[in-house]
Amino acid sequence: MNEQLESSTFSEKDQVKDFWNEASCGEDLYLAGFTEADYTSHSAKRYQLEPEIIAFGEFERFRNKKTLEIGVGLGADHQKLAEAGAILSGVDLTQRAINHTTRRFELNGLTSELAIADAENLPFAGETFEAVYSWGVLHHSPDTQRAIDEVYRVLKPGGFAKIMIYHKYSIVGLMLWLRYGLLRFKPLITMETIYSKYLESPGTKAYSRKEAEVLFKKFRIESISTPLNHADLLTSAVGQRHRGVLLNIMTKIWPRTLIKKFFPSNGIELMVTLYKS
Repeated sequence: MNEQLESSTFSEKDQVKDFWNEASCGEDLYLAGFTEADYTSHSAKRYQLEPEIIAFGEFERFRNKKTLEIGVGLGADHQKLAEAGAILSGVDLTQRAINHTTRRFELNGLTSELAIADAENLPFAGETFEAVYSWGVLHHSPDTQRAIDEVYRVLKPGGFAKIMIYHKYSIVGLMLWLRYGLLRFKPLITMETIYSKYLESPGTKAYSRKEAEVLFKKFRIESISTPLNHADLLTSAVGQRHRGVLLNIMTKIWPRTLIKKFFPSNGIELMVTLYKS
């Protein structure tokens, strides 16, 4: 039984790894090449599209802190951490992401200890870091609770973490349910299935605020926020996986003003600031 579970989990993780090895998050949209100008352009477009990253990240808080980023991706946030003065390490499940971030840091004269690693089994001793940062990563892990417990393990007492995972009751989730549930005559399809099959990598998860509180129960939670973003409001070119006539129509008629007024806290990003007591 245990062997079957381990084999299943390994297979799920391989699917996640293969998905992100095809193109690190945002690479296909915003990265033309591998020059300093390309990475600078990527960062500018990233933070123009998602200014909430800067507001939530509060990167200056990481100054002189021994810091781990889990899921470095193309390295934009990792660069922000380095420029803020963090004593930096970074891990990612894919070689592609490590290659991109290594190249970005070489071009910008920045330093970080980078390695391929599994968020569920971090290669660090307990109480190694004063801070941990992870944006949009841990919900892709087959065992998200174990990954979060690893964050707790490697944090020093008094250390803090800033983590974004996906929010279940989001406008993005509603759109996916409309398209892949209601319009396919499957109105009873669960939100777990919707996110797992139709958002990003296979097995992607999303959590309500109450479920997030359970996930982070070992921590002291400083704040949780779920603001609307560009994907909820259909104000960007993301969502290319779902491109078609229907999305084009929805982009033109989407009631953004009403959504902002009546559902301001139903964004896809669930952002949590935490402390290890």
